[in-house]
Amino acid sequence: MTLPELYVTLLVAGTVLLTSIAAARTAHRVGLPSLLLFLAVGIVAGEDGLGLRFDDAQLAQALGTAALAVILVEGGLTTRWDDVRRLVAPAGVLATVGVGLSLLVTAAGAHWLLGLDWNVALLLGAIVSSTDSAAVFSVLRALPLPRRLTGLVEAESGFNDAPTVILVLVFSTTTSGVPPIVPLLGDLLFQLAAGGALGVLTGLLGAVALRHIALPATGLYPLATVGFGIIAFAAAGAAGASGILAAYLSGLVLGNSRLPHRAATRSFAEGAGWLAQIGLFVMLGLLVDPSELAGAVLPALVVGLVLLLVARPVSVLLCLLPFRVPWRRQAFISWAGLRGAVPIVLTTFPVVEDVPDAREILDIVFVLVALFTLLQGPTLPAVARRLRLVRTEALREIQVETAPLDVLDADLLTVSIPEGSRLHGVAVFELRLPPPAVVTLIVREGATLVPDRGTVLHAGDDLLLIATPRTREDAERRLRAIGRRGKLARWLGERGAPDPGGAADR
Repeated sequence: MTLPELYVTLLVAGTVLLTSIAAARTAHRVGLPSLLLFLAVGIVAGEDGLGLRFDDAQLAQALGTAALAVILVEGGLTTRWDDVRRLVAPAGVLATVGVGLSLLVTAAGAHWLLGLDWNVALLLGAIVSSTDSAAVFSVLRALPLPRRLTGLVEAESGFNDAPTVILVLVFSTTTSGVPPIVPLLGDLLFQLAAGGALGVLTGLLGAVALRHIALPATGLYPLATVGFGIIAFAAAGAAGASGILAAYLSGLVLGNSRLPHRAATRSFAEGAGWLAQIGLFVMLGLLVDPSELAGAVLPALVVGLVLLLVARPVSVLLCLLPFRVPWRRQAFISWAGLRGAVPIVLTTFPVVEDVPDAREILDIVFVLVALFTLLQGPTLPAVARRLRLVRTEALREIQVETAPLDVLDADLLTVSIPEGSRLHGVAVFELRLPPPAVVTLIVREGATLVPDRGTVLHAGDDLLLIATPRTREDAERRLRAIGRRGKLARWLGERGAPDPGGAADR
């Protein structure tokens, strides 16, 4: 690749990335799952749109699998163990037995209603039988649902990718409709057990290492944490085990360990997860040919309806029967079985293996994912309310960063008062910050207090302030000025300009 070609490639990639980010913002506002607009970006940029050609199924399979690993590591890092530890058993049953039941019922429907051969029907059923972790994580975490309910669906989506991948590989390489059961179960158990063990072991080793090794920069801790998750994925895959399960479990162990810089790690992981989702869905949008999708609409509707109205409810009912899950929660879990990137990525396996009708399967799965994500995703809040599952007292948890606060159109500032600063002994009202800037919290000797006008600042205090973008610079200047010359700084000609040496009393 020449240098001019590199510039053009980076320009196109950056434009697609920013367009996808804008699409995510639009999807959030209108209540649509982001993956639909990411797919749309890929289709628009593709051969029938702007002319970008991408039809390398093997490359799509490799990149898609790597992106799924990043998404699952992020999902594990951001999942609270307290929310899922009592749900491992039902989630595990849903992720294994439930996948098998969904596969059989969906394949039967595709065979009897569409006349597909059993080989093709079983392969199609295996591809669409699991819920999608990326779709579930992005949609459910925005809903005020009981933690046990959300945790169960999230844990299932994190666990069930592994058996699904195994089944798709088996049906992509077998020449008969039904492979031998005993070898299949043996392979399935080995991959799950070995992948799970490697994931947990890598997570534990990573937690010990990160707690005892002092890295030279804060930004290296998030990189190292995600790196351990990728190592778990690659090690399990190289050992013939389930790398997908290893990636999720390693992230789960690391995310629930007492590691340094957890907030930075979580933010980095979420950013990496979003980047992987954007790249994955845009790539999948490029992979399909929209002009050939019309013939897949009817088969996709039939298979999707069988999956949504029969296969998923039957598998949820039978799998959760021993765990006495209330029927309302079962109904929601059935409806929340979102499909997303995983089924489309899995269709690349039979394409690479030159399975007959593999391209038709790809088109059917793509249309199914698009149509039923559009149906299920936006209706989940209404379904939750109808089933009386919404926690009316629940407040959405917020994360405060040194970044714009969208709702308030404001910035959150942190101010540390060092020894010798003239801010020591100054009352809050004497700061005379430009309105509407305000001191909202003081952290003093490990304790927090909400200040009033008369609260006096001390050296060693950490202040949290909220200011609008227009007043932020004036507020910073005012604090620097008082820190240097005291409460009479303005009268003494001190304007709080940034220190020429780069230091500031913040």
